[in-house]
Amino acid sequence: MVRIKNVITGSFADKAGIKPADTLVSINKNEICDVLDYRFYLAERRVELLLSSSGGEYSVTIKKGQYDDIGLEFESALMDEKHSCKNGCIFCFIDQNPKGMRDTIYFKDDDSRLSFIHGNYITLTNMSDKDIERIVKMRISPINISIHTTNPELRVKMMKNKRSGDVLKYLRTFADAGLSMCGQIVLCKGVNDGEELMRSMRDLSAYFPSLSSVSIVPAGLTKFRDGLYPLADFSREEAKEIIGMVEDFSDRHKASFGSRLFYLADEFYLKADLPIPPDEYYEDYQQIENGVGMLRSMSEEFSYALEDTDTDGCDVRRVAVATGYASYPMISSMAREIEGKYENLKIDVYKIKNNFFGESITVSGLLTGRDIFEQLNGRLSCDELILPSCALRVSDMDFLCGMKLSELSEKLGVKIRLSDNDGYDFLDAVLGK
Repeated sequence: MVRIKNVITGSFADKAGIKPADTLVSINKNEICDVLDYRFYLAERRVELLLSSSGGEYSVTIKKGQYDDIGLEFESALMDEKHSCKNGCIFCFIDQNPKGMRDTIYFKDDDSRLSFIHGNYITLTNMSDKDIERIVKMRISPINISIHTTNPELRVKMMKNKRSGDVLKYLRTFADAGLSMCGQIVLCKGVNDGEELMRSMRDLSAYFPSLSSVSIVPAGLTKFRDGLYPLADFSREEAKEIIGMVEDFSDRHKASFGSRLFYLADEFYLKADLPIPPDEYYEDYQQIENGVGMLRSMSEEFSYALEDTDTDGCDVRRVAVATGYASYPMISSMAREIEGKYENLKIDVYKIKNNFFGESITVSGLLTGRDIFEQLNGRLSCDELILPSCALRVSDMDFLCGMKLSELSEKLGVKIRLSDNDGYDFLDAVLGK
């Protein structure tokens, strides 16, 4: 049973007389416990809802299009509380956060429902056979799974959960049911790399094409690792070896089956000081949200955007762009291309060192207002400062350090414009569109 927060005026539910604060008990005699139940059982042309109010239970019947919504809103997208993570992963980024940040930063979720709603990755360790049966019954996919290794004993060691090895069997269950999966391997130096990585790739290739892509990303290590499992960054040569191994395997897989299946995060190429692969390497960019091909995608989009944009009517304008170390070379190159086409534009690009989390964290999404202020204060002479939108929580417009965007703008004395990880959006931001 889930409590209704609001009924949209004029909706099917409103016309049927359903009121806010009533409780939804069942749909077509199927108990409703969360968003998965609700969405699955609502997908009928005729639905009978059993509800509970202060006056007792009542039922309504609604006729609609099979996939039409009926206009009910609930306290949260999940309709109940998030399921917290019960693992103790040796690479967990949340364990490496400093004290004093907002409470939500420290919540570890491992909720399968968020995988379907927002694309979150799950470990499967918090799921029972009954949960798996429900997913298969409802045909819900893709399922995004944090795999890390196919060695059951090693997975238990890495995740500090005795179920970690056993739940790998669910991969076969999903594949046999024809459900689509995306995988992720967080690579830890000296733990699941080398021969263990080769084993994982061999094992996981057996699930193709149900398993459609696997990202391989380096563990993010902050300076707050006291008392945690000893992990170290990959060196330049080690990154090169990993690239060689994965590309060799994925090339052979593509030759045999038409897809690479395994894709390395951009960070490996940056660590190895090697070029980011071309656009065709990433096929349909399935793993872009994991930092796989993000730089190439943005570069390609930017090239098209610059080619399509007219130079007429461009005002005299000077902007500054702040970015992380990882994307600095690309952003600088893009800035020079824009200046080459627009004579009235001057673009200053600043790379921001991540003092908040540690210098090994180079992605723009983990930049903080504190670091940006400390490193740009007194240096700016521009009409606008452009920042990556991924560094902020959109709902409150604040950085991970707690500083508000408005506060940073006031302290620096400059107007700030946000830009998405999108080549078109970046060009528009620079041009002031």
